[in-house]
Amino acid sequence: MNHYPLELHVSKTPSASVTKLGEDGWHLEIPAGSHRRYYLAQLDDHSSGIRSNFRWQPPLTFSLQARVSAEDIPGTWGFGLWNDPFGFLLGYEGVKLRLPSLPEAAWFFHASPQNYLSFKNDSPANGFLAATFNSSKMSSALLALGSPVLALAFIPGAAQGVRKLLQRLVKQDAFQIHTRLTDWHGYSLVWEVGQVRFYMDNSELFRTVIAPRPNLTLVIWIDNQYAALPPRGRIKYGYLLNPQPAWLEIRGVAIQSGA
Repeated sequence: MNHYPLELHVSKTPSASVTKLGEDGWHLEIPAGSHRRYYLAQLDDHSSGIRSNFRWQPPLTFSLQARVSAEDIPGTWGFGLWNDPFGFLLGYEGVKLRLPSLPEAAWFFHASPQNYLSFKNDSPANGFLAATFNSSKMSSALLALGSPVLALAFIPGAAQGVRKLLQRLVKQDAFQIHTRLTDWHGYSLVWEVGQVRFYMDNSELFRTVIAPRPNLTLVIWIDNQYAALPPRGRIKYGYLLNPQPAWLEIRGVAIQSGA
């Protein structure tokens, strides 16, 4: 396997922090705060504003060690590979504006109970997940033109129609992980053409044939955001009260070519 050097880039909101720990570690922290403000601390390797220039393609292995400050932090946190599909985070330090896209991802993802992030009724929608997304190919311009349709998800009577549309456009798979998240664990994923395998502490947890399309970028983050499109009801989205500072610590981040 070939080891690739990583150039990690900091993206954060005011009052959040991303601090280097030793030679190969990082501390990402968001402050205590109300539900009226968004807080984000993130590391990524977005080398370009153009998704086709994102660095990572299969086959590769992504790995790191991680722990968090509490078992159920309000909001989301995680690490892995995605296509940075959302273009609305303009104005925060280090964040680049992009047109929206449908999601492509392979990652370890924690979502607090206020989230409902599965379009499938039989798939876990929050908690700590090993998860993947694979979407129909659609231009960003066409998706932007179709955004008024997605806005119908905020109307209870129309939300389920939008949910069914997303089920057709976006394939996803997820496995719920039960472990003590405040302890250090080793996490890795192997992304191949047509398959992703997830490991924790060198034991395989989950494998799926729903694999993202390249090109992807590395992301490691913690925030106080939530989103929910449940089987019944309308979409909900916003920020969560964080009664105390919350942090994610990582070390030993590595990407290797080959599987």
